[in-house]
Amino acid sequence: MPVISVIIPAYNAEKTILETIQSLQKQTFTDFEIIVINDGSTDGTVELLNAIEDSRVKVFSYENGGLPVARNRGIDRATGEYITFVDADDLWTPDKLELQLTALRQHPEAGIAYSWTAFINENSEFLYAWEPLYYEGNVYPKLLIRNFISSGSNIMGRREFIEAAGRFDPTLKSAEDWDYYIRLAALCPFVLVPKYQILYRRSSQSMTSKVDVMEKYGLTVIERAFQEAPPELQFLKNQSLAYQYRFLTQLSIAHVLDDKGVRQAIQKLQKAIQCYPKILLDRQTMRLVLKLGLMRLLPYKLSSNFTQFIGKIFPASSTKNLRLGNQDVI
Repeated sequence: MPVISVIIPAYNAEKTILETIQSLQKQTFTDFEIIVINDGSTDGTVELLNAIEDSRVKVFSYENGGLPVARNRGIDRATGEYITFVDADDLWTPDKLELQLTALRQHPEAGIAYSWTAFINENSEFLYAWEPLYYEGNVYPKLLIRNFISSGSNIMGRREFIEAAGRFDPTLKSAEDWDYYIRLAALCPFVLVPKYQILYRRSSQSMTSKVDVMEKYGLTVIERAFQEAPPELQFLKNQSLAYQYRFLTQLSIAHVLDDKGVRQAIQKLQKAIQCYPKILLDRQTMRLVLKLGLMRLLPYKLSSNFTQFIGKIFPASSTKNLRLGNQDVI
């Protein structure tokens, strides 16, 4: 049996699936299986996968069921002692599996290991990375506030906790990974690998470009989570809503590049501040306030130049000399 099962849900992923597989083949830890769930692809995804000469790659094809269903099907097929997930357009640094596995083995009380996420574009070029967070142990209250894990391509979990948490909710068209992480955090401690190892791809076709969908299901996850949360944590709900609306503000700015998008972003940010006024003190909020102010006052192209300048003064991350694999990106 392999030590680790890597689950890849793939739907019409012919543009990126080989690069994702290659990032797995470059892993310094090699005792793993790659379970690709072909979720009803109609492009050349399956043909590309079938041409890979690697006995660790196992392809299973189903009718399209959506991302949560594909991940669940992967769990059902997994045989490893540890289970991890990567989407078909995301990448890992070569030491991801090795260091997460080491972290879990060194902390037998922990059920889940995670790393930091950096963001890349459609050409696999670095975009930005958030300020590093050092949450470990009982992270349940922190995950109630926001999804600091950042993506569905991150965690590695012991099989017993993955099974105990149940399955990804197929009724959620977004934020299903956050919902799942909250349930895991209620069961076991988390351990951090303090390195940027997850390369999450931002593209115009990605779920994060669909602001209305993200809002609907993000709020659904928050409502559900606080229905289950104990009384002593209910005070965190307004903060959770604030972080969600700030996230939606960022998406509105990134993907709706007109006056309508600016107005939408301002409304989201106002809701965030109403829910939790202290959010104004955060670096990310300050950057958004400055950006939106410029976008209201100046033509779009000119405001874009100014916001790039603001990004250098108030960067999304204060990390220096960040390395992704062998590539310097900051």
